[in-house]
Amino acid sequence: MPKTSRADDVDAFLAALDHPRKDEVEAVRATVLAVDGRIAEGVKWNAPSFHVDGRHFLTFKLRPRDVVQLVFHTGAKKRADPAPVTVDDPHGWLAWAAPDRCVADFASADDVERRREALTTVVRQWIAQL
Repeated sequence: MPKTSRADDVDAFLAALDHPRKDEVEAVRATVLAVDGRIAEGVKWNAPSFHVDGRHFLTFKLRPRDVVQLVFHTGAKKRADPAPVTVDDPHGWLAWAAPDRCVADFASADDVERRREALTTVVRQWIAQL
């Protein structure tokens, strides 16, 4: 299993989190951290957020509470010339909010398990374009 960069502040945040999909949050977290040894995490925007070399690219959105959402992005600041990010999405489960931002929803533990491989692929492709 690849080395992961689990952060104490995220552990503490999740220990205190009251969310009906907490198990799914933890499963998605573990999946993302296992994708690439360079991925680290922290709490940003009041949610767990992932980064590579200080560039944030993926943040949990914990509301609404009936699903777990992941927001793929290219950082906090809008790029002057945002290049579109392209990733494989053969099942159409990503909702694009902008050319450089999309959202993935997980409504259940089955969703997380069923989409684990696709999530891994999207994370790899996303960080390759940072």
